[in-house]
Amino acid sequence: MTTSENQAALTVYSTTWCGYCRRLKTQLDEAGIEYKEIDIEKDPASAEFVGSVNGGNHIVPTVLFADGTTATNPSLAAVKSALSM
Repeated sequence: MTTSENQAALTVYSTTWCGYCRRLKTQLDEAGIEYKEIDIEKDPASAEFVGSVNGGNHIVPTVLFADGTTATNPSLAAVKSALSM
C-alpha cells in the first residue's frame, strides 16, 4: 500500500519489470506496511541514489528506511526487523 512521502516508514526504489520488486511490494502490502515507491527508470536522481548505495550498481529493490539506512533486495523479515516489528 503506497502512501504519501510524509507517512511512509520506508521508500522502495524499483522498476516496473523487476520481479523481486513486485514480490517485495506484494509482501509489504499483505503485511500492511506502508511505503513510498519510486521507479528509478523515471527518476534519474533516484537512480543515482540507488547506484550510490550499491557500489555503482542500480540494484532493485533497494529500500530506504526513515533512519537513513538502506537494504538491497531485503526479505520481508529483514524489513520488519529494521522497522522493529
